[in-house]
Amino acid sequence: MMTIRQTKIITLIVVFLSGFFIPVHGDILQNVKIIGNKRISKESVMVLGDIKVGQNFNSQSLNNSLKKLYETNFFSDIKISETNNILTIKLIENPIIEEIEITGIKNKSLIEGIYDAIRLKNRTSYTEVQFKNDIILINNILKTNGYYFSKIKSTKQNNKELNSIKLNISIDLGEKAKIKDIIFIGDKKIKDKKLLQLIASEEHKFWKVISNKVYLNQSLIDLDKRLLENFYKNNGYYNVKILNSFAELNNEGFFKLVFNIDAGKKFFFNDFYLNLPEDYNPKDFKKISKIFNSLKEEKYSLSNISLILNEIDNIASSRLYDFIKIEVSEKIVNDNKINFTFHVKDSEKFYVEKINILGNFNTIEEVIRNNLIVDEGDPFNEILFNKSINNIKSLGIFKKVKTEIKDGKSLNTKVVDLTVEEKPTGELSLGAGYGSAGSVIGGGITESNFLGKGIKLKTNIEISNEKIKGSVTYAKPYFNYTDNTLFTTIKSTSEDNLTNSGYKISTLGFSIGTEYEQFENLYFSPTIDLTNEDLTTNSNASTNLKKQEGSYSDFYFNYGLNYDTRDSSFNTTKGAKISFYQELPIITTDSEISNTLIITKYKTLNDSSDFVGKVSLYLQSINSLKNDADVRISKRGKIPYNRLRGFEKGKVGPIDNGDYIGGNYVSTINLSADLPMVFTTVENLDFTYFIDIANVWGVDYDSTIEDSGKIRSATGLAMEFLSPVGPLTFSFAKPITKSSGDKTETFRFNLGTTF
Repeated sequence: MMTIRQTKIITLIVVFLSGFFIPVHGDILQNVKIIGNKRISKESVMVLGDIKVGQNFNSQSLNNSLKKLYETNFFSDIKISETNNILTIKLIENPIIEEIEITGIKNKSLIEGIYDAIRLKNRTSYTEVQFKNDIILINNILKTNGYYFSKIKSTKQNNKELNSIKLNISIDLGEKAKIKDIIFIGDKKIKDKKLLQLIASEEHKFWKVISNKVYLNQSLIDLDKRLLENFYKNNGYYNVKILNSFAELNNEGFFKLVFNIDAGKKFFFNDFYLNLPEDYNPKDFKKISKIFNSLKEEKYSLSNISLILNEIDNIASSRLYDFIKIEVSEKIVNDNKINFTFHVKDSEKFYVEKINILGNFNTIEEVIRNNLIVDEGDPFNEILFNKSINNIKSLGIFKKVKTEIKDGKSLNTKVVDLTVEEKPTGELSLGAGYGSAGSVIGGGITESNFLGKGIKLKTNIEISNEKIKGSVTYAKPYFNYTDNTLFTTIKSTSEDNLTNSGYKISTLGFSIGTEYEQFENLYFSPTIDLTNEDLTTNSNASTNLKKQEGSYSDFYFNYGLNYDTRDSSFNTTKGAKISFYQELPIITTDSEISNTLIITKYKTLNDSSDFVGKVSLYLQSINSLKNDADVRISKRGKIPYNRLRGFEKGKVGPIDNGDYIGGNYVSTINLSADLPMVFTTVENLDFTYFIDIANVWGVDYDSTIEDSGKIRSATGLAMEFLSPVGPLTFSFAKPITKSSGDKTETFRFNLGTTF
């Protein structure tokens, strides 16, 4: 038998458990009294608190109503009581914000960004907690824009009669935080010089009065980290980690920006596999197998993975496999090799019902929609959708691009909300250089979103010892609803050689053209060019130059073909670029036709030391289509200065009356190899060994000064040093072969900087 104690315990347990199974029925709410509401009506309070006369209520439902009312931020205090099924709610309303005034900032876009970001707005309820949070948010926004020394003061004006409040936020921006030093630490494997040239942030110097990249900016630092990570991954460092980046403030008020990099070991591609759904035809994907074979044993590169993904998607789209997704799996084998498997799967079949473009206050909607590969009514293809977003980001006119995919009206449709955050798109640049060939200073203004139409407007001017040239270029993307960009350029040049050679050339020109990808990696760039040229001479000019004096009008059709298979335009390690340019006369005085061929090949000679070799061929010919006409001085061919070291600029080739007049034909061969094994511990210094071979010949107006058999050549060592001022390049060259009239130079240097 159970004891009395045991019976009591069992009874208590039964009573306790019964509370979980017996439903609790509250009383019926008969009436609601609301006290203290001035702006907000009784009906609104009941809706906000989900309170209805005639419904059941209990302590839990009353607590839920209390919570919902507080969540509105309309009330600073709420008390709820119940007597005889009558609910009494006593309220103290938060004051309404009559005005928020932010002072001390002249930058229009910055202050607009702050107003958009803060939670408190005009005609909304004021809460002290949210106000403090907004002050913290403003401080963070200022730091993101480089204002680490800003001070924020706030005042409030209360109107008790109207229960309103005016807020004044006074901001003293102070000096922008400047970057004194940029340092790379850790197992970084790559010299500081190359990394400094890669990132966007720059070290502050007293002459850098224009550049905004010398100020500490969190968004710029985030960009730097992405650039560094992508660079390492495109050079074989599969497991690279940018461990952290931080800024240290010194006693002088400058910051030291530090990037901690763990590059890890270099990896190489091993085997590739492609898994397709059963109803896909493997023959459609033969090209992928060829890419797999070409990449085997090559160093790992993130861009090559993207190439494979793009090619799979292109094939799938062309074969109407619209609803696909691709998953990539990797497996490390043999310590430094990676197997990749590309799983092509059928995705859920959805169509795009609508795409809402939000946040574009200055940019017209068409600019964004022109970059969408997936449009309204199309199958929702995840790969193409991501490409579309990357296209919009690559425009460089938005600070942020966000997307949200929601269910549409039908079961198989989706609605896309695409939100952009605009940013300033104008840029002022100024640069200068000094070297063996003389000095040069230049600058320009670029606007990447002119009139909010995505149009790029670029002005440029350059002044050197003998020449002044300037241009204005207007680039309209997606011209006439195509993928082509239309370029319109007005240009002017003045070249004064009156003192040395007795002639001066002034030109004014207009051109219109475009460029597009004709085939994979092959770009075609046709241009119509109209130029007016004035050639004047003085007593120092030769007889033949004096004969050419006068004005010329030239109407040309020019075009270029560029075939580019390089792995990267920066720090190229393999691949080739082939370019052909032709200038065809339509209506001209002398009908000169020009042909130029440039072939450049890169090859990695040693993967472990980044030992890269380069060979380049340059061929040019300029001739008149008229038998009795000569190529005038402004169009004659000359050896490019950077393709023949060891010789003075322009002081090579045929000579007439003491003047180097160039020729009808130019050819150069340039061989070079990086020397990463030289001075490996010096972070800001790189060496290159080179051999330059060149020739210029052909004088159509006088065959007696023919110079076709004189090959010029030189060999030497080039050094590039990233100095505190800017890139400093030296070359020490020893001429091997030359003509008697050529002027040689053993040492050449150039120093450049930006402001």
